[in-house]
Amino acid sequence: MSEYHNPVLLQQSVSRLVTDPAGSYADATFGGGSHSAEILNRLSPEGRLMAFDRDADAAANAPSDGRFTLIHNNFRFIHNYTLLHFPEGLDGILADLGVSSHQFDTAERGFSFRYSAPLDMRMNVQGDMTAADIVGSYTQNELEKILYVYGEVENAHKVAGLIVAARQHKAILTTDDLHDAIAAALPSFAEHKYLAKVYQAFRIEVNQEMRSLEKFLAGAAASLKKGGRLVVITYHSLEDRMVKNFIRSGNIEGEIRKDMFGRSDAPFKALGSKPVLPSEEEIASNTRARSAKLRVAEKI
Repeated sequence: MSEYHNPVLLQQSVSRLVTDPAGSYADATFGGGSHSAEILNRLSPEGRLMAFDRDADAAANAPSDGRFTLIHNNFRFIHNYTLLHFPEGLDGILADLGVSSHQFDTAERGFSFRYSAPLDMRMNVQGDMTAADIVGSYTQNELEKILYVYGEVENAHKVAGLIVAARQHKAILTTDDLHDAIAAALPSFAEHKYLAKVYQAFRIEVNQEMRSLEKFLAGAAASLKKGGRLVVITYHSLEDRMVKNFIRSGNIEGEIRKDMFGRSDAPFKALGSKPVLPSEEEIASNTRARSAKLRVAEKI
């Protein structure tokens, strides 16, 4: 499991998730299976766990445990599967957002600018749209919006223009093609940091991550029992803001809505006024933990 993915905030997240060893839980982002393994370690023989991953490679990490069910699908459908497997509701749901170490380190998946590879970035390789499709077909305005909103890319307008100009002469099909296309926009002092933002933007669009997260949060609220825990680890400001807003208000905009009696319809209460952050020791041993934030909420 450690070779597939080095988990972040493992003990901190699972200790806040499992409140009843005999309860029913969901790991919405199975990946290497480390969080699921720790959840199972804390469950009694009566406890149950279902996990989600749309990447078929994750199936190789599934434990042989009668208490465990792995679902090869997007976590946005969590409520459908909760109704199927746990109609009484769940006691806790964990989601570790972002890309697994395995996906970053498998060159041919195209998630990392460190490798010369096809410009793919699909978490589910059965999906229709790749990053090459996006850079090859989206308008300049659409590319600029994705880069600015999903990647917070400085000078997104220039990057979008360079992509559109480059593809007039040659199809942008690989990571090298993309680097060549946008070379004029890359700052010499922080090239890797800049590229990371560009890749994040296209990865989010390819996998519809923000739309899936919004559906997941609504599904999680509907799936949890009263008193059930929602535990989410985020890695960038866009997804963290969405999670924070939903916990606060029940919608991703963060708007407090009340009924005619002045009662809020927010389904959660936050446990802790600030997110839990990784220790300096964890960051030193796992650089992916640098930007991680753990938020915990309870269904009310």
